[in-house]
Amino acid sequence: MRFLYKSCQIAGILIYAGISSAQVIQPPKYQPPDTRILFIFDASQSMMAYWESDRKITIARRTLISIIDSLEHLDNVQMALRLYGHQSPVPPQDCNDTRLEVPFGKDNASRIRQELRFVNPKGTTPIAHSLELGAKDFPEDCDNCRNIIILITDGIEACDGDPCQVSLDLQRQGIVLKPFVIGIGIDEGFRKTFECIGHYYNAADEERFSEVMEVVISQALNSTTAQVNLLDKNGNPTETNVNMTFYDFMSGKILHNYMHTINHRGVPDTLVLDHLVTYKMRVHTIPPVDVDSFRVYVGKHTIIAADCPQGTLEVSVEGSRQYRGLQYIVRKAGTMETLNVQEINKEEKYLVGKYDIEIPILPRLNLYNVEINQSTTTTVTIPRPGILNLLKGASGYGSIYYRLTPNDEEWIVNIDPNLKNETLVLQPGYYRVVFRAQNARQTLYTINRTFEIKPGGSVAVNLY
Repeated sequence: MRFLYKSCQIAGILIYAGISSAQVIQPPKYQPPDTRILFIFDASQSMMAYWESDRKITIARRTLISIIDSLEHLDNVQMALRLYGHQSPVPPQDCNDTRLEVPFGKDNASRIRQELRFVNPKGTTPIAHSLELGAKDFPEDCDNCRNIIILITDGIEACDGDPCQVSLDLQRQGIVLKPFVIGIGIDEGFRKTFECIGHYYNAADEERFSEVMEVVISQALNSTTAQVNLLDKNGNPTETNVNMTFYDFMSGKILHNYMHTINHRGVPDTLVLDHLVTYKMRVHTIPPVDVDSFRVYVGKHTIIAADCPQGTLEVSVEGSRQYRGLQYIVRKAGTMETLNVQEINKEEKYLVGKYDIEIPILPRLNLYNVEINQSTTTTVTIPRPGILNLLKGASGYGSIYYRLTPNDEEWIVNIDPNLKNETLVLQPGYYRVVFRAQNARQTLYTINRTFEIKPGGSVAVNLY
């Protein structure tokens, strides 16, 4: 469809719609991250108590060593061990009794086993302080790592710290993912006390403790699949070839950038995402579309939907070299915020809706409420300009006006007072130039000339 855009000031501006084509772009290849697990192990005095077949410390030690054995040979897993309550006996209470005994490093599983075998529970339970210091146990030199804390305890915070607030602060800073907390025979009434720290699992008996440990490790290591459906106006996932940024919702940290792709089966391609993260996603359409606070789940292929109906905009001019490289401003209709600066004769996609366009030609062209429709190209065609050659004879002062009617003129541009002769590119139409030479000191020497610019034409105007 082709029609005259009547609200613009210059005659001959055309807007029409046509079908646009899409080019498929392959996404970057997925690289699985390294998983760094910090075990924070309770070695307080209460761990010496008997629990079913043996002391708590013996059961916990034996089970954790078995887990260490299973993780030892995984290439993308690193481990470290922090103990608390193992240095200072109670009384008195030492709330600083926490230490990183085995830092992250290669082939450190034997050291972790050794520390666990010979730990002697004797002190108090500074959970908050251990979490706070544990954040510093993760080396900073890793761009593709998941930092996970697994806290194993048989009691609640015994000092003045707030482990819930510490955990929340660490997640907001993007230092660690939401921690895992494994309770050893803890009263069910304390569940809420631990659920605010992280993913809480309570082992009511010895057999359940071993099962919980295996579940937590499985949760810590697993990823899951998802797909992003970019929905068109009809609710179909047909939009594609748009960058998507995935953020950690808690910290705002950028986790992934993917170029959306529709695969060879005609459906959005599969992504691998971390189920321990609460995500925020931004789809970088123009303007962008945000999807806040969502999660994916192990064992379930999650579909993430975003309303992104798009059409295409192009401002074109035929047969003119004078506008080559010209850029214009696109704004959401009725607002002054610039959405994009687009080059003439090039296409760009926008969300469906109405937009205002400002084109810095002479006269300046403002188009309002230009409508972008689903899967079509809206093309604004501006007339081919003409050339004005001002022959001044001497430099001077003046302006050029666009003649809307014989009695209504609009200022367009000032003449450069430093140039003796000047060339300007103007849209077709009728104009007036008003000029006075610098050496002419009387108003009566003002020169008025009217002229017409035709498409592709050239006009010389004498100003002497």
